[in-house]
Amino acid sequence: MIEHLPRFIADYGKKLEDVGIERGKGEIEIILCYLLDCDRLDLYLHGEQRFNEEHFRQFSDILSKRLTRYPLQYILKESWFYGRRFKVSPSVMVPTPETELLCETAIKFINSKKLKKPKIVDLGVGSGVIAITMAKELDDCSILGLDISVDALKVAHNNAINFIATDKIEFLESDYFQNVPADSKFDLILANPPYISEEEYKLLPPEVLADPKISLTSGDEGLDAIKKILRDGPDYLAHDGRIMFEIGYNQADQVTELTSKDDRFKSIVILKDLNDIDRVVILSCNK
Repeated sequence: MIEHLPRFIADYGKKLEDVGIERGKGEIEIILCYLLDCDRLDLYLHGEQRFNEEHFRQFSDILSKRLTRYPLQYILKESWFYGRRFKVSPSVMVPTPETELLCETAIKFINSKKLKKPKIVDLGVGSGVIAITMAKELDDCSILGLDISVDALKVAHNNAINFIATDKIEFLESDYFQNVPADSKFDLILANPPYISEEEYKLLPPEVLADPKISLTSGDEGLDAIKKILRDGPDYLAHDGRIMFEIGYNQADQVTELTSKDDRFKSIVILKDLNDIDRVVILSCNK
């Protein structure tokens, strides 16, 4: 069915690029690998021979949906994160590469402390990528994944089952710390909170607008969720623990100012992502 794979990928990739999708060729490769259940190398070695009429029918259906700018991850019902393939649905936000920096930083912190079974909480667990990544990358830990969305918790729990991580993760329906016992203490508090303002939301590309709005926006300034974490986080932090969360590209100064007004915070570090944008906040507390 495919006589010349590179030309096929280039031609259909151009169709995606013509509607504003930047990595058109890369997405065609992803679709083909998905349909043939193979990696990129195997695609170029054997894809032409294996691709049949049924594959082309499925390819055409996927392509027509993607041309509307509906996220490819929702169409394929999966998304890659930290080298793992997670199931996703429109009930959860599509994982982003920037969140891998948060996980990488958290893993390094826990490993440096050499804690025996560290306790971790993931605020707004979504599809479960943060909690499950921590569970798989750390030898021994206890993780609590919180989310206000029952549908999101179902997605996260199913992913935890698929990755055999349910022995390390407990899921709880909760609006941030609302349903967490008051005497709970965590060595690490993690979050990729909503941090987009209402004005910025109006300018987002169609792919991002397909995410649940509750996972994107947080008040007029995009700071409501972050303020909740700053307000309640220190009360749930164990001695020498850390609070780590993502922020928007323009929020570093505002978050720094908020923490400077609260004497419970001992230090703040802000890490830049691969695009040199302030992305991950690391907080320690006076305890």
